[in-house]
Amino acid sequence: MKRIMIKIAYDGTNYKGWQTGGKFKGIEDILNEKISKLTGEQITIIGTSRTDSGVHSNGNIAVFDTNSDIRSDKYSYALNNLLPDDISILESKEVSLDFNPRKLKTKKTYIYKIHNSKIRNPLKEHFAHHVYYDIDINKMKIASNYLIGEHDFKSFINPESQILQLAKEKNIDNEKLTTREIYSIDIDKDNDIIHIKIVGNGFLYHMVRIICGTLLKIGMNMWNPDYIKEIMDKKDRKYAGFTLPAKGLTLEAIDFIY
Repeated sequence: MKRIMIKIAYDGTNYKGWQTGGKFKGIEDILNEKISKLTGEQITIIGTSRTDSGVHSNGNIAVFDTNSDIRSDKYSYALNNLLPDDISILESKEVSLDFNPRKLKTKKTYIYKIHNSKIRNPLKEHFAHHVYYDIDINKMKIASNYLIGEHDFKSFINPESQILQLAKEKNIDNEKLTTREIYSIDIDKDNDIIHIKIVGNGFLYHMVRIICGTLLKIGMNMWNPDYIKEIMDKKDRKYAGFTLPAKGLTLEAIDFIY
C-alpha cells in the first residue's frame, strides 16, 4: 500500500464545487471515478480544500491510497488522458501513509480577478467579474491593511454556513469558530484586470468573496477605507459588502506548515 499526493488544477464552472453534489458531480467525484478506473481499485480521495461551486483551482491537493504498481510520478500523465479538459493533474508523488492534508496546518492562497473595463470582454468573462465603474485600488489597499492578522471574521461569512449552524445547535462560542488569520493581501492592476491576492491559514464559507466585495465597494468610493474596521466590529454579515461571483475566484496554492 502506498499513498499518492496529487496537485489538481480545474475550471470550476461546470461543477458543484469540490465535494460530491449528489446528482450534480463535484470535482472529487470525477477524480474518484477516473483514479478507480486507472488502478482497478475502489478509490476515495482525501482533498485539502473544499472549494465552492464555480470556484477554480490552480493547486488544490488530494491524496489516495493504492496497491497499484504505477510509478507515483506517472499518475499525472496517466490520469490526464482520462480526465475531462477542465480538470488536470499538475503533479503526483508518493507521500508517507500517515500524511493527511486535512489534519495539517496550511497556508492557502486565493486570487480574485476583477475585469475593470467600460466594455465587457467575453474572453475574460469566464475567470473574472466584470465591473465597469471606476475603481480606486489605492483605497482598497488602505482598507485591506485592517484585515491583516488574526481576527473574528464573522462579518464575512455566509449566515447559512454549517459552522454557524453548529455553533447555534451546540451553544459554542461563535468567535472561536469564526476566527482566522490573514497573512497578507496584495492588490494590483495589470491592464484592465485587478488581482486581489489573499493568503491566510483558512477561510470561512464565502469569506474571500465577501472580503473582495467589501474592498470593491471601498474602491468604488461607496465607503471610506476605515469603515472596514466598523464592519469587523459589528460581527454581522449585513454590514459587509457584496458576495462576488464564484467565477472570479481561484485557489492558487496550498502550502503545508509542519
